[in-house]
Amino acid sequence: MSFLRNQVEKLRKLYHEPGSRFHRFWPAFDALETFLFAPAHGTPRHGPHVRDYIDLKRAMNMVIIAMLPCLLWAIYNTGQQHFLAWAGLVEAGKAANDAYVAGWLQSIVAPDLAAPGLFEYVVFGLQRMLPILIVSYGVGLGIEMIFSIVRKEEVSEGYLVSGMLIALIVPASIPLWQLAIGVAFAVVLGKEVFGGTGMNVFNPAMLVRAFLFFAFAAQMSGDAVWVAGNSASHLIDGFSGPTPLAIVKSREVLDASAELAKHHDHAALFLGNISGSAGEMSKLAVLLGAAWLIATGIGSWRTMLGGVLGLLGSAFLLQMFLPVGFGGPATLAPWEHLLVGGFLFGIVFMATDPVSSPETNTGRWVYGALIGFVTVLVRAVNPAYPEGTMLSILLLNAFAPTIDHFVVASNIRRRKVRLEHQ
Repeated sequence: MSFLRNQVEKLRKLYHEPGSRFHRFWPAFDALETFLFAPAHGTPRHGPHVRDYIDLKRAMNMVIIAMLPCLLWAIYNTGQQHFLAWAGLVEAGKAANDAYVAGWLQSIVAPDLAAPGLFEYVVFGLQRMLPILIVSYGVGLGIEMIFSIVRKEEVSEGYLVSGMLIALIVPASIPLWQLAIGVAFAVVLGKEVFGGTGMNVFNPAMLVRAFLFFAFAAQMSGDAVWVAGNSASHLIDGFSGPTPLAIVKSREVLDASAELAKHHDHAALFLGNISGSAGEMSKLAVLLGAAWLIATGIGSWRTMLGGVLGLLGSAFLLQMFLPVGFGGPATLAPWEHLLVGGFLFGIVFMATDPVSSPETNTGRWVYGALIGFVTVLVRAVNPAYPEGTMLSILLLNAFAPTIDHFVVASNIRRRKVRLEHQ
């Protein structure tokens, strides 16, 4: 480590001092240096200072650690669903075992493709997830570095989390060029035009999801999920199935819980043994991440709990007031709304974004509850769109400052009344 530190110090002379050879690229060098090492500066030992090791980079690292269970499950489950789908095609006579086309990583490590197991699942999952992560981070951080160099500002660490989130909320079968366009759109028009990290109105990762959903609906359909294959011509890339929400979306389904049980048991939904967006399938992994965020104080438990209570309460009230014969997701048991779709992932990792969510404690309760309410409303009432998490979070991102305004205004009115009676 000391060798690396010495090399960085030698290179630092070429970037740091005004007039040095590469001073214009100092923001890019500074981003790399602070990623490798903690900042050397600090507050004096004596004085009225708050001393805390947590800075923005360390806070972002805490969120990344919270997402690791989801990432690990995404790698495993992507491979598992791939080989399950291939076995189904072989059993149906649509493919032959000897027709399997190995991917780039499979060709290097030579797994046992005749009898795939845990190792083969992980190899294939890495084969699909690594390029997605590289494109997500490469395009996003590259654009942020360009803007930082032009503005002569430090590169913010906020995208460390966004890059991971983007990789976890897209299907593993997403074409990389589409992902690159979506990331560029979200970073430039959703973040940098507002001034960068801390100034954006909407969550950048959710903007990527929204852009891809509306621009490339065939690969991001809300009704069907695609199982990842090895190439564009591979048969398995055409293997798709309905999402749990799409199964019960039709108004003709009068008992959604019973219809859902025909296709998926609750254990599979909770553990994530189903196809879908890479990292949001396993509710257990999401809950582990939520526990870490709450324990470290990085994520707001008020937003999380408010969202869950808002979802459950809205689903319960909806069943009470909807007319007889109104089918679809409205007839799901309230707690089953937590098992289907990406609501838990969204409320834990994206709704708690400190930039695009309210800053007041009361506002966080209201914000979370409204996200849960809008999610149920879209799922149950909108006949075309099976999931509501994406729209609800983006909508409430826009209203977060308004929520804080009314909370602060209410506090001011109460204090005025209290002062008038003293």
